[in-house]
Amino acid sequence: MDYLYFPDDKSAYIPAAFEFLVIMILCMAVFFMFKKISKKQELKAQEIEARILGEKNKMHNNQDK
Repeated sequence: MDYLYFPDDKSAYIPAAFEFLVIMILCMAVFFMFKKISKKQELKAQEIEARILGEKNKMHNNQDK
């Protein structure tokens, strides 16, 4: 039953800690990249929505005349 192994020499934990740190930094970078892209898409969608509503209002005003 030797499933878990805890080394007596604690320097064996250094590569695992370094790998964890690198992966955590990469995860944070991807998260912020997705957040930035999402914000750009949101602004573009709002711009398109405003343009469509403006054209719809213009068409509605022309029909009333």
